Amino acid sequence: MLNLKKQINTLYITSVLDNLSITGAWVAILAARGFSLVEIGLAETCFHITSLIFEIPSGLMADIYGRKKMLLVSNLMTFVGNIVMVLSNSLGLVCLSISFHALGYNFASGSGEALAYDSMKLSKAESGYEKYVSNQSVIYRIASGISTLVAGVALLIGYRPAYLLSAVSSAVTFAVTLRLKEVMPGSEECREPLRGSRLKALSIQVVTYFRDSLIFLVNNRRATKLMFANSFVGAIDVLLVFFLQSTLMNAGISDWALGIALFIMQLGGVAGARLVLKLKDVRYVRVFIICTIGVISSVILEHTKIAAIMVLGGFLSTLADDALQIRSDALLQGMFPSDQRATLISISSFTFSVIMIVLSPLAGYFFSVW
Repeated sequence: MLNLKKQINTLYITSVLDNLSITGAWVAILAARGFSLVEIGLAETCFHITSLIFEIPSGLMADIYGRKKMLLVSNLMTFVGNIVMVLSNSLGLVCLSISFHALGYNFASGSGEALAYDSMKLSKAESGYEKYVSNQSVIYRIASGISTLVAGVALLIGYRPAYLLSAVSSAVTFAVTLRLKEVMPGSEECREPLRGSRLKALSIQVVTYFRDSLIFLVNNRRATKLMFANSFVGAIDVLLVFFLQSTLMNAGISDWALGIALFIMQLGGVAGARLVLKLKDVRYVRVFIICTIGVISSVILEHTKIAAIMVLGGFLSTLADDALQIRSDALLQGMFPSDQRATLISISSFTFSVIMIVLSPLAGYFFSVW
């Protein structure tokens, strides 16, 4: 018998541990190590290339083998990524570390959301999913904000001890994830063991899941449009906040104030996560237009090169992005079939990675020359 409250609370705890890290401001850490914005942009590109390759396969594996199992794999990948960063002494190893962190993101992407939604669906409580996503967004922003708030500590003690602490946190997260209960609803046909060799059976399952997911997207144009639109707006926000870690320093903000500035920007996401819950009666298209204008306006504010206004821009951008993300997630989850849920969420993340691969190096140049 599934204890929904325990299941959801465990997912909340793992989210806190995943996002609460002394190395949260990794752009600032790399910049302090002497890497240029173009090199940092290249590392970010490696992250998204890895995501592009493994995002959909990781979602397929979650639907076939289990969402909990893939969350455990995610913890292991993040642990390895932290250890590689401890050992890194070149851009190549930094990119390798970032790629392992991308794998950690890939195996978690879709798995946690699918496990939460299907746990709620099993308990006939899926109407609470939007609130769950809002709470997860608040946890992510506050934990990330605290992580950036202590960015100065990582710079003070050095990147090697900082990433060792992050590795310990990944190990603790793995232990907590073991408490989750696997929930994999779906048709009997999907769950029936296939005949033949294990490799052939796996191949058939992968092809079947991927084919069915593509058929769903072709037949449901609204879901496809939602994925693309949400990913594009989210990419602009991520890149803005990403490079603000460095451009704020160029604008004259001190090391001790950087963490505070980044924390304030993360609080924008908290405001957006709560605000969208009060806009249930507002049509999605209106929410999309307002949020898109908010993110684009934030990019303009960043170009003033006045630290206080730049921070305001980051705050407004995260507010708009999180509000749109939560509304989009809730709509998409209601459209996705349970047995393809993790795969389809991964395809959504795949769309985001494609956009980021194109925009990341361009943004690195854009923010370095303006």
